[in-house]
Amino acid sequence: MNAFTSSDHTSYPFATTNRRDFGNLLSVYLDATLNPLLTENDFLQEGWRIGPADPGQQAQDGKADEPLVFKGVVYNEMKGQMSDASYLYYIKFQDHIFPAIHNSGGDPQKMTDLTYEALKAFHARNYHPSNAKLFTYGNMPLMDHVAEMSRNLEPFGRSQADKAIKTPIDLSTGPLHYTVKGPVDPLVDKEMQYKTSTSWLMGDTSNMVESFGLRIMSSLLLDGYGSPLYRALIESGLGPDWSPNTGYDNSGKIGIFSVGLNGVKKQDVSTVKGAIDASLQEVYTKGFDQSKIDGLLHQAELGLKHKTASFGMGIMQRLQPGWFNGVDPFDMLAWNEIVNAFKANCARPGYLESLLKKYLLDPNSMTFTMEPEENYAAMLAEEENQRLSRKLASASESAGGHAEARAQLSLKESKLLKAQSEAATEDLSCLPSVHVSDIPRQLERKSVRASKFGDVSVQWREASTNGLTYFRAINTLEGLPAELRMLMPLFADSLLRLGTEERTMEQLEDLIKLKTGGIAVSYHSTTSPYDIQKATEGISLSGYALDGNVDAMYDLLRIIIQETNFDGPEAESRVRELLQSAANGALDTISGAGHSYARRFTEAGLTAQGLLNEQIGGLTQVQQTALLASRDPSEGFSDVISKLKAIQRFALSNSPKFRTAITCGPESVSSNQTALQNFLSKLDSSSDIPSSGAAPAPMVTYSPKTFFPLPYQVYYSALSLPTVPYTHSSSAPLQMLSQLLTHKHLHHEIREKGGAYGGGAYSRGLGGLFGFYSYRDPNPRNTLKIIQEAGRWAREKKWTEQDLEEAKLSVFQGLDAPESVNEEGMTRFLSGVDEEMDQRKRQQLLDVKIQDVVDVAQEYLVDGMVNASVAVLGEEKDLFPSADGWNSRRLQMTRNVPSDSVD
Repeated sequence: MNAFTSSDHTSYPFATTNRRDFGNLLSVYLDATLNPLLTENDFLQEGWRIGPADPGQQAQDGKADEPLVFKGVVYNEMKGQMSDASYLYYIKFQDHIFPAIHNSGGDPQKMTDLTYEALKAFHARNYHPSNAKLFTYGNMPLMDHVAEMSRNLEPFGRSQADKAIKTPIDLSTGPLHYTVKGPVDPLVDKEMQYKTSTSWLMGDTSNMVESFGLRIMSSLLLDGYGSPLYRALIESGLGPDWSPNTGYDNSGKIGIFSVGLNGVKKQDVSTVKGAIDASLQEVYTKGFDQSKIDGLLHQAELGLKHKTASFGMGIMQRLQPGWFNGVDPFDMLAWNEIVNAFKANCARPGYLESLLKKYLLDPNSMTFTMEPEENYAAMLAEEENQRLSRKLASASESAGGHAEARAQLSLKESKLLKAQSEAATEDLSCLPSVHVSDIPRQLERKSVRASKFGDVSVQWREASTNGLTYFRAINTLEGLPAELRMLMPLFADSLLRLGTEERTMEQLEDLIKLKTGGIAVSYHSTTSPYDIQKATEGISLSGYALDGNVDAMYDLLRIIIQETNFDGPEAESRVRELLQSAANGALDTISGAGHSYARRFTEAGLTAQGLLNEQIGGLTQVQQTALLASRDPSEGFSDVISKLKAIQRFALSNSPKFRTAITCGPESVSSNQTALQNFLSKLDSSSDIPSSGAAPAPMVTYSPKTFFPLPYQVYYSALSLPTVPYTHSSSAPLQMLSQLLTHKHLHHEIREKGGAYGGGAYSRGLGGLFGFYSYRDPNPRNTLKIIQEAGRWAREKKWTEQDLEEAKLSVFQGLDAPESVNEEGMTRFLSGVDEEMDQRKRQQLLDVKIQDVVDVAQEYLVDGMVNASVAVLGEEKDLFPSADGWNSRRLQMTRNVPSDSVD
């Protein structure tokens, strides 16, 4: 089960294509949300408690003086979340402009005031049918759902839930200014550490037409490099990136429009508000460009035509905020009526300008600033220590002494550990379930066909696409030097920033919005299905458009790749702008997915593609970006631009290295053939990659145990092992083993007992890797012990057929999930895994036996543990000493890189 928590409501979504499974899930979700046991142990485990930092170590050492700390899954989750400076800024901003609502995840500093009794009362008051909204989407019989809902809802009477619709603070008394303290980002220039924004209250969001107009106005003001506020604030150099709250928020009863910057210098904080006001006044005077409005409406039209697998879930998420704030959901679903009414309003001169004047040319605003505090982490630690001391003093007074209080807390921790151990073997036979026998052995085939235009291979997928054509292409690169590979993300960003000699980026953006649903250029790599030490890499192109605009889409792709002007007078400043923007948010990006960065680093030393992934999207890439962004302006970027131009010369080619895939309706195949041939005819046939002038670099040898000290309150860890190729017979049981370990062992040990927000195992079938991870973890040393012993645990575990059945269901939940139409056939195109390979793997997965799981646990997790690579990210403490084989590496932003930084 999962939940989406918002500031004023919580939703419990589920989705399935199986009718029986839908009925099972509906009954379980209704019962679990309306009639939970909600025991005190649940509160202590998931919420907060005080207990020994490592009760397992305390029991092992026989010591009674293990430090007492705050514990709890959600408590640690939110400590990690509040380490994200962008999230912290947004939450503090919300606290000031909208104090009537709450931090949806919980503030750790306030969380420890919550009692078990208060939680029970909150649930009884609010988790009640008279306070609920129910949403279903799909083609299963509605009356079946209604009958099940009625059966669960009828026993309830009325509740006294707080149904009042909350609103932001009143800004009518004049401009308000607030300043709070926040952490310093070590990856950003120490002079560019301020965040500041200005916000205005907008209209009632139940006015659907006006709210739609305000969304369009917000996009016109903010979206794209040619937008007026981008030019006034970011292009002018006041800051490298938008503040986290920037944009139009219509999730509440009253809309809020905010605009601001990250990475602002202290002396520029007051300048930002003036620049915003001046830009808004200029837009009001000049007016909005109708062609830009048309481009946004075209994007909205394509968004409705684009058939995604998550359409129903998207509708639910779109309706929820307004529904809970008094908006009729059927009003929100009347899309055509809203758009037509907006178009009618826009036909009157000055409509959007009148909205701008009404809401934004108003001095009654709120300016919110976060200033850097060097000792912010120490201040948080001190606040937590003082709060803990107060709680312990209160416990001591109640218990009759400090020793008595410690004994009571330790006893409570022991009882919780016992309950957690018992829960791991709880009888779940009462839960309804589908069965492996319900899973078809035959893969549902989605036919593709192949053709050739000269030397270029083309894959065709004909399907119902609502009049859209989807294009994907890969230009394979052989012998790409690492110095050029590391610049691939910057190259891709530059293509949509610099413009050409004949067109500015603003003009190109307008054409992209008017003619396509979006185009993209990115780096691509994949492991061979036959050999985990062989990988291919290249440049990926993608885009989609109405069938009648395919020629224009191809022209735009060719123009941005071949004609982007890296020699223009503003090229260097634009490249610096891109680098600073990427570096400015890097630390927050890591904190949101630290386990993924740890995992990529561990995999880099194990397989060929692991190294490529780390260089493109790992900590190695983060450090390079920060180093380049911190260059002194006098140094320039001529060397970087020279390499970007080298990439440009071989990025496209009409050659055997270039392959394409097209998904379209049968009615547009002929026109697509003509358009593709025209596109290919304009490409050069040669795409030679320049030599780096040096011998090919050997595989980088990464330390098997690496610790990255970072300013977070919790830890992220990963351990990875090399295994087998996709086609190997052990691949299927390894995939089952990862599910069994996650759900039968690691979830209980790492999350429920250890207090981490998440933890588990994964098997990367195509990548040939098996790994473990923990996320927002207060006790990483204990986690690593559990992980390192997981193979032995799996080998000795007396697995049942029911255990294996559940693992197979979990695997096929992902394998048989619906695909968006543009993703059909893409596994074959991108990785070389064809339907015959997929069918064999499907049968192998269905036929996995318990002994197969035991055998791979012994071979790859017990015997293979000597090949493991481990990485941990988090607060610098004496947890990972060099005496134990740990290598500590620091991410640096300065040019003088010490020897212990990332290679």
